[in-house]
Amino acid sequence: MNPQTASTPGSTALVTGATAGLGAEFARQLAEQGHRVVLVARDAGRLAATAAELENSYGTAAETIAADLTDDAGIAAVVARLSDPARPVEILVNNAGIGLLRPFEDNDIAEEKKHLKLHVETAMELSHAALQGMLGRQSGRIINVASVAAFLPRGTYSAAKAWLLSFSRSANMAYAARGVKVTAVCPGFTHTEFHDRMGMDKTATPRWMWLEARQVVSEGLADNAKGKAVSIPSKRYKVLTSVARVLPSKLVAGPARRAK
Repeated sequence: MNPQTASTPGSTALVTGATAGLGAEFARQLAEQGHRVVLVARDAGRLAATAAELENSYGTAAETIAADLTDDAGIAAVVARLSDPARPVEILVNNAGIGLLRPFEDNDIAEEKKHLKLHVETAMELSHAALQGMLGRQSGRIINVASVAAFLPRGTYSAAKAWLLSFSRSANMAYAARGVKVTAVCPGFTHTEFHDRMGMDKTATPRWMWLEARQVVSEGLADNAKGKAVSIPSKRYKVLTSVARVLPSKLVAGPARRAK
């Protein structure tokens, strides 16, 4: 059996941040595997276009939820969908995320709180909601999109992703024997809209450090299906994260990001 198709084709996958970048790629590959998809994002227009594309390309059902996952009402709407016993969700992909380009002291504290809420609180609430049904069925998969930044001292983004990494490791250890696989996918720099939305100067990062979204998602899905707690796409980033664990923080922090 192909490990990427270990979940029964025709089951339902819910993906947050599903209209762009890694989220759109997760939705695409899951639909390609035959899963129904529930797409969550803020922009209703882009959601409708993405859903239509997936339905036309793969013949799968695509449901949409327009929700701001930094807002309690938006989170509640997705929790309600995950908690519906008549429409079980077999795969949850916590992908929605934002980045802050400036140093911590220069950011408005409201931006920092929003950043923390999305990466930590939202992922925690959605995972908790999904687990209730998954554990009852003794079957399910949760993928938390973290980052290699989780292994580095790189401000509050690294701190938030480190929480996701630690939580995923703990949850996989706790629930794997009960049929639920939890994986933190930790990509490095990846060609998506993420860095463009931040206003980051991408030319400051060497070409060899950039990954393609399809590779990140393909490896992440395969590692999750195998029951791995952590997925680090590409050999180059496996080596870098291994080195980062033993070198002094000053050596692995890397240069400051800069705006365009």
